[in-house]
Amino acid sequence: MAIDNPAFSRNDAFSKQRVATVSATDLQEMYDRPSAPEPVREVMTVEGTIQKSVISFGVMLVAAAIGWFTADMYLWVLGGIAGFVLALVNSFKKEPSPALILAYAGTQGLFVGGISALFGAVADGAVSQAVIATLVVFGVTLALFASGKIRASKKATKIFLIAMVGYAVFSLVNIVLMWTGVSTDPWGLRGGDFFGIPIALLLGVLVVIMAAYSLVLDFDFIKQGVDNKAPAKYQWTGAFGIMVTVVWLYVELLRMFAILQSND
Repeated sequence: MAIDNPAFSRNDAFSKQRVATVSATDLQEMYDRPSAPEPVREVMTVEGTIQKSVISFGVMLVAAAIGWFTADMYLWVLGGIAGFVLALVNSFKKEPSPALILAYAGTQGLFVGGISALFGAVADGAVSQAVIATLVVFGVTLALFASGKIRASKKATKIFLIAMVGYAVFSLVNIVLMWTGVSTDPWGLRGGDFFGIPIALLLGVLVVIMAAYSLVLDFDFIKQGVDNKAPAKYQWTGAFGIMVTVVWLYVELLRMFAILQSND
């Protein structure tokens, strides 16, 4: 049996109106509240990239000291192989891994230290000459890039890639000739001369040019990352690129100076 009580009807209508009023007020307060600040995203900076580079080279130098003083051939050969594998892994990874990059720095340090000790015993002064030459090439390239004198371009990059492929093929052929005994020179084709000019010197000049442009590409990557506010994790990528180029340049210069001194 339904009971029609006007008092209940009025109270019910009042409650609904009160609820609606309170809900509207709460909603307005929600709109009036200041929005929560968005989380600050760390971006790539030149200072951050320099910091990561210093850390990476610090690890490499410590490992290089171990390779130098132990002078264990198996140790630095193993370091060279492991470094090569880690270089490929880091190059093809979509996301930079600080642990893998530092692992590369450590293994390459063992290789650089060991091969420096070996070449230093063969050619006195070659190590110091290679270190100074590497620092000079790096410093001059950085100064020219910072001043805007040199920049990466599509045409120059294509030429660079062609030269790199050609140099890689030459190096592979040279290794095969040495391993098979076709070339009796301890340096292989690098120990010969071309119209009276040592091939080691010609290759050294070519390597310096290629390494300098490779550094330009590394610096350009960092500049683009900073300008486009890339995530801070790519600072490790920039540090890795510079490290790979510097190691390659140093080893090639070390070999060049050792060959030139051995031919004197």
